[in-house]
Amino acid sequence: MDISHIEHLGIAVKSLDEAIPYYENVLGFKCYNIEEVADQKVRTAFFKVGDTKIELLEPTSPESTIAKFIENRGEGVHHIAFAVKGIESALAEAEEKGVRLIDKTPRAGAEGMTIAFLHPKSTQGVLTEFCEKL
Repeated sequence: MDISHIEHLGIAVKSLDEAIPYYENVLGFKCYNIEEVADQKVRTAFFKVGDTKIELLEPTSPESTIAKFIENRGEGVHHIAFAVKGIESALAEAEEKGVRLIDKTPRAGAEGMTIAFLHPKSTQGVLTEFCEKL
């Protein structure tokens, strides 16, 4: 598996409009991209922190996984994403090693990334995402 770095930390929030000022006005980061990912029922906002990004995730539907996460756990860290080369082979290797996959095949994500998630029951309780920039 070829993991190069932590691509981003995903943070579930109820409202981008309420959350963005904290990251900009308190921490001094600049939101450089807001994007809706319709098939995942979320709006995202991104901040660069060195070589890593913070991704805020706002649900756009009560049925979204982010809305359900917030309902069950409240706002906060949702997932960690790793940049990989060869996402299909990374998924295959993880599955061979006994990791339960949420996504058996990669799908489109924010910022032109191809993404896939590993189930937290197989990753010590941490929802893990693989990302590959195409």
